Amino acid sequence: MRLILWLILAYIGYKIVKGFLASRKKPEAEVTGTETFQDPVCGVYVAADDAVVGRLNDKKLYFCSMNCLDRYREKLTTENH
Repeated sequence: MRLILWLILAYIGYKIVKGFLASRKKPEAEVTGTETFQDPVCGVYVAADDAVVGRLNDKKLYFCSMNCLDRYREKLTTENH
């Protein structure tokens, strides 16, 4: 009886973890036709049209908000000093 209970709990845990990991995947850009980028600070995927764009060494970086862009800049300045 305990074995069955443990198997049921393990299966429920597996489904929870699998659902959590699936929700963190990159959105389907093919469906909307919009290119998405991952915010380097918080990890959220953001559409290129809605992103706050920053530059570093002539490379575009896409952020979900000005707050994340500011946090990224602060991190860079503290690492350089």
